Amino acid sequence: MNGKRGWIKSDHQIREVASANEELSNKGAYINLMLQLNSLARHAKGISVHKSLPQYYHHLHLFCQFLADSFNLKTLANLQNKHLVEYVLERQDEGKSAATIKNDLAAIRYFHDQIPRPRYRISSNQALTKKYMDFNLEKRKFGGINRQPTELEYQALVAMASQSKNPEMANIIRLCRELGLRIHEAVRLDRADAEKALRNGFLTAKGKGGLVREVPLPDIAVSILKESMKSIERGEKLFVPNELKAHQVIQRVQDFVRNNRDKVLDPLNQRPPGIEITMHSFRHAFAKDQYHQFIAKGIESNKAKLLVSKLIGHNRADVTDIYLAE
Repeated sequence: MNGKRGWIKSDHQIREVASANEELSNKGAYINLMLQLNSLARHAKGISVHKSLPQYYHHLHLFCQFLADSFNLKTLANLQNKHLVEYVLERQDEGKSAATIKNDLAAIRYFHDQIPRPRYRISSNQALTKKYMDFNLEKRKFGGINRQPTELEYQALVAMASQSKNPEMANIIRLCRELGLRIHEAVRLDRADAEKALRNGFLTAKGKGGLVREVPLPDIAVSILKESMKSIERGEKLFVPNELKAHQVIQRVQDFVRNNRDKVLDPLNQRPPGIEITMHSFRHAFAKDQYHQFIAKGIESNKAKLLVSKLIGHNRADVTDIYLAE
């Protein structure tokens, strides 16, 4: 307990959370960030210690998980605008309301102000909206942006990854595109998961919040899994060699896409200027493909959206609108 601030997680609790959270790949970075957050929270002033501060602390707890896994960030003082922009995109894709996301940002800004010597200045929401097309907090605009890679861009990235020093990245990208997986869902797969999927005809994926879903395997996914298993022993991960951690593989793939997306740019892509390919873009392409396949089968639009939502790890039809951008 921390006096009147008993809502602050103890060091032991933080490590317990890291150990128990299967979705969290970069546990070390998360622990570092949370220990820094605790230091700030113990001395923070200016808002209610019993209401606002605990709520802000909760928002930052979620943000620290995101920073650890998506950016391998180890120091809160190194927080930048790009981290806020990417987090807003992630929260929107989770279907969070505009009010919730604004509370996220308020909490982030509050704790950033408590850092004695931050390395970067965090811009206002208005300034971020002007600078980053992705950044938009108006509810009516959620999902109104096409983020999909073209087939040409997708295949070019896969080809480049296949010829790289780490060719396993190609199959990670392919599984995210062909099955709509989040990158951490693909990277955590082991041989037993692949064998079970091939036996059953669908892949069981455990996503955010422990939500389990079953994604049917098209022929191309069957081929990807068989190829990925070739040199993998029982009990081993498909894409994480013994000398690496899952978060290092995730970072490697994300960096590969960031470093090579301009090299495969299709001039006929339909993305607005400034919208670049990320690993999450492949989930958008998968969702739109699945939606149009359901429509082609005569399934009513709202039902098709709900089916797509479940395939990508959500349970609400309106979340699919974010991915369709129609």
